Amino acid sequence: MKHKKILFCLLSLASGWWSASADVAIQDTITDNHIVYPASMDTDVNLLKNNWYMQRYAVLDSVAKRSTGTTPTDAVYKQRLQRLPNVIEMPFNSIVRSYIEMYANRKPELVEQMLGMSIYYMPMFEEALEKYQLPSELKYLPVIESALNPNAVSKAGAAGLWQFMTATATGEGLEVNSLIDERRDPIASSDAAAHYLKTLYGIYNDWPLAIAAYNCGPGNVNKAIKRAGDVYDYWAIYKFLPEETRGYVPAFIAANYIMNYYAEHGISHALARRPIITDTVHVNQKVHFQQISDVMGIPIEELRSLNPQYRQDIIPGHIKPYHLILPSVQAYCYVANEDTIINHNRSQFFTRDEVEPYTPASSLVASSSSSASASSPKTHIVKKGETLKSIATKYGVTVESIRSANNLSSTKVKTGTKLTIYTDDTLTASASKTGSAAASAKTAAAANKPATSTTSKKSKTSTTKKQSTTASTTTHTVKAGESLERIARKYGVSVESIKKANGLKSNMIHPKDKLKIPKK
Repeated sequence: MKHKKILFCLLSLASGWWSASADVAIQDTITDNHIVYPASMDTDVNLLKNNWYMQRYAVLDSVAKRSTGTTPTDAVYKQRLQRLPNVIEMPFNSIVRSYIEMYANRKPELVEQMLGMSIYYMPMFEEALEKYQLPSELKYLPVIESALNPNAVSKAGAAGLWQFMTATATGEGLEVNSLIDERRDPIASSDAAAHYLKTLYGIYNDWPLAIAAYNCGPGNVNKAIKRAGDVYDYWAIYKFLPEETRGYVPAFIAANYIMNYYAEHGISHALARRPIITDTVHVNQKVHFQQISDVMGIPIEELRSLNPQYRQDIIPGHIKPYHLILPSVQAYCYVANEDTIINHNRSQFFTRDEVEPYTPASSLVASSSSSASASSPKTHIVKKGETLKSIATKYGVTVESIRSANNLSSTKVKTGTKLTIYTDDTLTASASKTGSAAASAKTAAAANKPATSTTSKKSKTSTTKKQSTTASTTTHTVKAGESLERIARKYGVSVESIKKANGLKSNMIHPKDKLKIPKK
């Protein structure tokens, strides 16, 4: 009996050795005549070159010269991969070589741009992976997922640096709606990706399988495992995986290789032109990037690059607090000037926020055929090639007034659209008739008012003059979101008359400002 147990143990060990040898043989000798490369390899390099970060903060090493030497041998490739300080195994085979040579020989410019972007993004990836105690080499997954482009969108609808599908993203707690897409947020998406990878590793206890599941989902990996005879080995289930996933692990190995051995292939290294130091502020009100750009002088493209999760350039802080990433030196500036930023040209960006109903100037005029004719707004039908700016110039009004009168949420307008135009002439005619009616009413009231003393009778003339002077203006306290155009329409006067009465050189006003409104 004792000899039988020893024999059984020896057979088991032998069986395990042969199984391991078979696995090694598969991963070393596997071939594929129909390799599907990830979509990220077809990224438009010019788009990355024009990226705000690459233009302002990174530069390629001009000293490096692209190599024209011989391609490394398989033995050299293997040796280099073995030297990487990785936890995840990096085997070498013909499929892996195909991906390495794609990056090194056919896409060197793409690698150069990704090296430039990596200076900014890699620290974010490393921090998220460290938080969940995952292998740091996983930081190169976004290289094959998105080519380090936070705005990358796949044909299937996956988005962001880590290419999350909407269902997976929301399952990981990311917000995805019309205004916010946290799949594009480098920090939030990196944290979600790291957490998701840890979950997948917990399912398979094998990194190649977890990485494959990240690409095609656990369901497809489980089907492949079943079809392969319940074998939990990536290379053994390779041919049973979806085509686009088969090369995912080889591409991951190639990304690790090229991002570490680019110099050996004569690919230029990216250098930091100047360091980028950012800080985060919390926004508790609704604000548009253009408002921030106008007041703080930050290019709107920079705001978009630092905060790609805001799909419409709007931070809906009135719903809940959101974070805004800014260059560190300007973060305090935002906090100090937040009220000015929030109220800057607010009606231009958030016309729907207006609570007070819009009252056209024509409604202020007494109802008669002549007055209606004098104060009727003009109707303009947009012709091909016209813009709101050209239309505003034609009628001598502002783009803002046209947008407000027609409840337009943007400056784009379609051909054939009917627009209502309130010109200064219309407003002036309306104001003139309204002012005359008000003056007549006050004169009648003064004539019928009984005198209460001799003094009041004697000063009748001077009192009448004083009343006339007082009646020539009224005071309006500016409310949040109001513009000069809106206030002018409310009182039936022109913008220029308000500016003249208050000594204003521009249309800029602020909440709680007190304005003199002239009456004609």
